[in-house]
Amino acid sequence: MKRLLLISLLPALASLSASAADNTLQAGQKLVNTHCISCHASSYGGDGSGIYTRDYRKVRSLNGLKAQVTNCNTMLNLKWFDDEEQQVVQYLNHTYYHF
Repeated sequence: MKRLLLISLLPALASLSASAADNTLQAGQKLVNTHCISCHASSYGGDGSGIYTRDYRKVRSLNGLKAQVTNCNTMLNLKWFDDEEQQVVQYLNHTYYHF
């Protein structure tokens, strides 16, 4: 009986997890669009997204991505909380890096 109940709850748990992941990605995208794109576009050109995929990019690992997001947060005095930095990392990794 317990096993049947657990099996029946798995799809609901997966749905909640997917929804939370979607919310995190959307929050990260909003932060990037609001705070990052204009700077990247002015320094790199175009819509700024090419900075993530260029051959000579600085970011080569997930830890490097985390460090770069923290660096931008600090240097630009964005005052993001840790969870906001993590949302940006998850969005950028999902969208561009795929580490």
